[in-house]
Amino acid sequence: MPPSVVEFHPDAVEEAVAARQWYQARSASAADAFLAELDHAIEAISTHPTRWPQFVHGTRRYLFHRFPFQLVYRIVGALVQVIAVAHGRRKPGYWKTR
Repeated sequence: MPPSVVEFHPDAVEEAVAARQWYQARSASAADAFLAELDHAIEAISTHPTRWPQFVHGTRRYLFHRFPFQLVYRIVGALVQVIAVAHGRRKPGYWKTR
């Protein structure tokens, strides 16, 4: 099966940028590691979007290994829509209206 196209909600892009900036302010290597983990997550959900369990409201989530973040996404045909790059311990479910 060919990789799915991954599309980011504009708010998810902002969340990823904000998280990277937060890590960058503390450590360049931590910021680089965060981006590497994000890239790995995108590749993983693109290649095997149904591998991760169903979450809420028809979504799935990929949990980061080294950082307290998760990619919340949904599958729409051959498209994978990332609707949040959510911190795992802040405002649970804030993204549900996206």
